[in-house]
Amino acid sequence: MVSKKEIERALASVIDPEIGLSVVELGFIYNIEVRDSKALIEMTLTNPMCPMQGMIAGKVEEAVAKIPGISKVEVKLVFEPPWSPERMTAKAREKLGM
Repeated sequence: MVSKKEIERALASVIDPEIGLSVVELGFIYNIEVRDSKALIEMTLTNPMCPMQGMIAGKVEEAVAKIPGISKVEVKLVFEPPWSPERMTAKAREKLGM
């Protein structure tokens, strides 16, 4: 079975095009579940009106689908709780000068 860590590693390659950091560094990933060969990803974005949400969610799906042992990926965008900069890794905040 594929682990959550394997999925997190794959998601580290998905970069927010406006901010230039990964969805993992930005704290966009709220939940990862693996059931048999299906991955369920709950994620958010900085803003529910983000015009890039379809593209970013698609890149998340694409990255996880490449993992051997994953046959299906479901990405669910959620906006509760709202994203805040506190969700970012310390390294990401440092990169952005926060």
